[in-house]
Amino acid sequence: VAGELFNFAFTPITDGSVPVFHEDVSVWQVTDTTSGDHIGVWYLDPYARPGKRSGAWATSYRSHETFDGTITVLGVGAIIWVVGGNVLGTAVSDPIEVEGLDDMQVLAELAQGVSSGDTAAAVTIIEFGDYQCPGCGGFALSVKPQLDLMFVQTGRAQFVFYDFPLIAIHAHAFLAARAARCAGDEGQYWEYHQQLFRNQSSWSGRQSAVGAFLGYGEALGFDQDAFEGCLKSDKYADVVTANMRLGAELGISGTPTVLIEAQGQLRPVIGVDFQSIEEAIKSVLEDVGAARD
Repeated sequence: VAGELFNFAFTPITDGSVPVFHEDVSVWQVTDTTSGDHIGVWYLDPYARPGKRSGAWATSYRSHETFDGTITVLGVGAIIWVVGGNVLGTAVSDPIEVEGLDDMQVLAELAQGVSSGDTAAAVTIIEFGDYQCPGCGGFALSVKPQLDLMFVQTGRAQFVFYDFPLIAIHAHAFLAARAARCAGDEGQYWEYHQQLFRNQSSWSGRQSAVGAFLGYGEALGFDQDAFEGCLKSDKYADVVTANMRLGAELGISGTPTVLIEAQGQLRPVIGVDFQSIEEAIKSVLEDVGAARD
């Protein structure tokens, strides 16, 4: 059918030259029947197996962002990359399937916040945030600096950020979360974190934010080859996906959401201004002290 509709020819690739994520997956090279030009590769994964959702092979139309060309994603369990004749990685910008997240122990291991401050501090300030969320931008640029000054830098609290991209309304939020974690490989997670929020209005409305994300890394002096390689892969997609699931399990539905943890007590903050958080910290510490007495 594809040959008739699109003039495609399919040749099985059986020599192992194209990696697959499971032995059940078959791969074909796709070429133009008339010209012989390379179109891409086709992956077929039709079989059920443990950990795979029913019908997972029937991939729907989705958009992806690239550095070197256009990605065409076909339904019917096939993904074709059209990149000047080369099969390249993609900047994964959506949650991925991660096995085991129904197990809370596995979820706790996979979900990873990024922290600043003394890990032995009596209080942990937790934010679930979205880099494309305007409210999160306001929190990052006005409230978090006060928290850093009064609590984190004084050793009274540590701050932990969990990714919670609202992908239904923020097309670039998942990729932004991955970009920040790739920046962490360069030792500049928090610097990049702030760059994303400072420039949110610039990249948020673009059709593709990839160029902007690379530019922020260049401005911070990153190893651009390493950073680009990280960004145009699926690295950290599992972590961001797990963070989203953790937030959902905790009842998080919007961003920014701030929680205070002390001695095993976890308390949501009503309001995300500095005063509300300060009062919540005092309240939690008083309750902890009362419980000890």
